[in-house]
Amino acid sequence: MALDAFRLDGELALVTGGSSGIGLAISEALIEAGARVIITGRNEQNLQAAAMRLGPAATGIRHDLADLASIPPLVQRIEAEIGPMTILVNNAGQHLKKQAIRTSDEELARVLTTHLSGAYALTRECAARMVTRGQGSIIMIVSMAALFGIPLVSAYSAAKAGLLGLTRALATELSPRGVRVNAIAPGFIDTAMSRRALQTDEARLLKVLGRTPAGRLGEAADVGYAAVYLSSPAARFITGIVLPVDGGVSIGF
Repeated sequence: MALDAFRLDGELALVTGGSSGIGLAISEALIEAGARVIITGRNEQNLQAAAMRLGPAATGIRHDLADLASIPPLVQRIEAEIGPMTILVNNAGQHLKKQAIRTSDEELARVLTTHLSGAYALTRECAARMVTRGQGSIIMIVSMAALFGIPLVSAYSAAKAGLLGLTRALATELSPRGVRVNAIAPGFIDTAMSRRALQTDEARLLKVLGRTPAGRLGEAADVGYAAVYLSSPAARFITGIVLPVDGGVSIGF
C-alpha cells in the first residue's frame, strides 16, 4: 500500500467556517497531510487568530456565506491571488434550537441560506473550475440531524438533509468529469459549542452517550481525518457517499 495515497501535497483547499470547531480541525488535518488551506468566516479576529495557529500554509479571508452575490468574486479572487482550488469543504453554518411551530419564515430562511444556498452557490463556482481541470474533491459537512429525527432543530435538519440530496445529485453530474462529491456526518463531537449545550443538560448528555456504542463524544480531529481521506487519492473511487463519523450513533440502539 502506498502511504502517499493519503497525502495532499500540492493541493489547495477552501474550508468555510474554518476558524473554529470542526472546521478548524479539518483545516489542521488537511495541512498536516500537505495541503495549503484557505479558511473563511465572518469574524475577522477569530479568523486571523486561527490562521496564525495553523501557520504559513493557511490564509484567512473574511466572508459571509449568506451574501450570495459575493461568492463569485470570492472564488475569482482566490484563484487569481492564491491558485486553483482542488478541495472544497462546505462546513460553515449556523444552529437554531427552537420548536418548529415557533420558527419564523425569516429564521428558516437564514438557516437555509447559510447551509444550503450558500454551499450550493460556492460549490457551483468552484466546481465549474474544477471540471475544466478534470480534478477536484467536494465535501459537504452534514449532521446526524440529516439521518434521523432530532427535536427542536427542524430548520437545521431541513438544511442538512438538503445537503445530502445535493451531494448525491452533484456526484452523478460531476464525477464523470473528475470531481468527486461526498458528505461527512459528524456525530456528537466534543467542541466548545457542544460543551456549552451539554454541560447544562445532563439528561441530553446521558442520552447521547447511551446511544453511542463507542461510549464517548468524538474529537473534532476525527472529522478532520475523514476529510483528509475523502480528499486524497486513496478515495479516488469513492463518490456520492455520506460517511458517519459518529462512534456508531447512527446504528446504535
